[in-house]
Amino acid sequence: MNQSGKEFESQMTNRNEQYKIEFSGIILSVQPRSNVWRYRLDNRTHSMTGYNIFLSGIAEGDERDFAIAISEKQQQKLRFHIGDEIRGTAWTKMYPKLEYADYYRAGGLKKLSEVPAPDENAKSPWIGEVPELTVYARRGCRMLDSRSWKTKCFQCKWACMANVAIEYNWGITQKFRFESFCYGPKSCKLYKMGRPRAVPYKDCGSYYDEGWLDDICTEQRGYDE
Repeated sequence: MNQSGKEFESQMTNRNEQYKIEFSGIILSVQPRSNVWRYRLDNRTHSMTGYNIFLSGIAEGDERDFAIAISEKQQQKLRFHIGDEIRGTAWTKMYPKLEYADYYRAGGLKKLSEVPAPDENAKSPWIGEVPELTVYARRGCRMLDSRSWKTKCFQCKWACMANVAIEYNWGITQKFRFESFCYGPKSCKLYKMGRPRAVPYKDCGSYYDEGWLDDICTEQRGYDE
């Protein structure tokens, strides 16, 4: 999923043609949407930008699973939950390698059917209502094993698949990929960090994030928070 600076420059020049689509489906998961900036092992900055709604339904006339990026205001207004049936419109991505969700700029959102309020006491995974983005930013996160994100952690409100930009040659080129993170309690029995993550830099090989940045990002939280 990485791309060189030249590939990025080419992509920025030759943008994908965007078009508006209609979609409908059953919500499988509601997760925070985050942009992460990495620089060697000196910095890992997380910026919350909204939510990703994962659905099973119909988009562009095809029946499949897909993800829609929505804003915080849209989530606060409609309060989407796992199991809700929704419909709306969205736009295809201008730069596919920079955005994990399949579609963004969602509009005309409407609930076709609604499930009962989620169980706020359910744990591991936590499937209750997602909090405001400031809560995620305050809590900080740890790296989450990608296989766990795809399976047992997928429905959890604390799970996240982030859009990651790696500063590969300071101020000149970047590399891009997607990484899974967890904002949940440190005591969660389902949690696995996964393998250390390489952070490449020009002419220096790769540095490896082995988890100590996680400790810094979540140092303000106790074991059960």
